[in-house]
Amino acid sequence: MLNPKQKQKVVTKHATHEGDTGSSEVQIALFTEEIEALAKHLKKHSKDNSSRTGLLKMVAKRKRLLDYLKKEAPSRYAKIIKELDLKR
Repeated sequence: MLNPKQKQKVVTKHATHEGDTGSSEVQIALFTEEIEALAKHLKKHSKDNSSRTGLLKMVAKRKRLLDYLKKEAPSRYAKIIKELDLKR
């Protein structure tokens, strides 16, 4: 889980306007950070199935947000994919 400082850093980097905490880009960036942290955790603790379940749910949520963004705003989608270095 991200601590508040890490979370705020990600939010300020990907915010579309001042005070933005819930745009698709911010949510996708936060999910990406959480996914990376959980993947690192699961490399050490391979039998932690509850964390694995949480990871899979986060990946699915991020995918839904990316699909929505691709449909609604293709330019913003391309920008966030490039910034976060995601495969698509």
